[in-house]
Amino acid sequence: MRDTPRSAFPHFLALPTRWMDNDSYGHVNNVNYYSFFDTAVNRLLIDRGVLDIHKDEIVGFVVETSCSYFSSISFPDLIHIGVRVAKLGNSSVRYELALYRNDEPLPSAAGHFVHVYVDRASGKSVPVPQQVRAVLQALA
Repeated sequence: MRDTPRSAFPHFLALPTRWMDNDSYGHVNNVNYYSFFDTAVNRLLIDRGVLDIHKDEIVGFVVETSCSYFSSISFPDLIHIGVRVAKLGNSSVRYELALYRNDEPLPSAAGHFVHVYVDRASGKSVPVPQQVRAVLQALA
């Protein structure tokens, strides 16, 4: 996904980096990239009205993530997180994400993130709810 242009993503979230994101090497530490992915996906679901983190009985649990790093991001960069759905299964969804630094046309990092939908009380896998599925299909 190193050469993936911004136009390959139907949804974006802009997030400013924070002073505390930098590590002793002067760039955003690798663990923060996963937080950026998580924030972009969950903010999308909340904004589209298909996720209430306090009340929903069916929620997505992260079961897999990966990230490849291409170039450094540092405070005070603004990152633009591209989100798309690569695969929508019966009970899971695989998102592909890319982090674009400031106005750069190619990503500084890219990865994927898999949610499996579960019943919150039992922890058992369940089908992706229809209203969530409709939102996700629009991102494919």
